[in-house]
Amino acid sequence: MCRVAFRRSAKKALDSFPKPAGDRVAIAIAGLRQQPRPSGCRKIAGSENGFRIRVGRYRVVYEVRDKELLVLVVRVAVRAGAYRGV
Repeated sequence: MCRVAFRRSAKKALDSFPKPAGDRVAIAIAGLRQQPRPSGCRKIAGSENGFRIRVGRYRVVYEVRDKELLVLVVRVAVRAGAYRGV
C-alpha cells in the first residue's frame, strides 16, 4: 500500500474542480494507494517514473516512487493543459 502526496499546485487545482467531477478524480487518486499502476494508466514519454490516468476529461499526472512507497500527484488538469511542462 502506497502513500499518496500532492504537489501544492495539484491539490489547489483539484480543490477548484466542480463538485461531481472533483469527487470522481479524488476517488481515482485514492485508488492509486492500492494500485499505483491501474489498468488504463499510461507511462509519460521521456519520464522515468511518470504516469497518467484519465478520469473523464481530466488527467492525473503522477510519479511512482517504489523505494519510498509513494505516489506523488504532480498535476491534475483538463486534458488540453495537463502535459505542458511535464
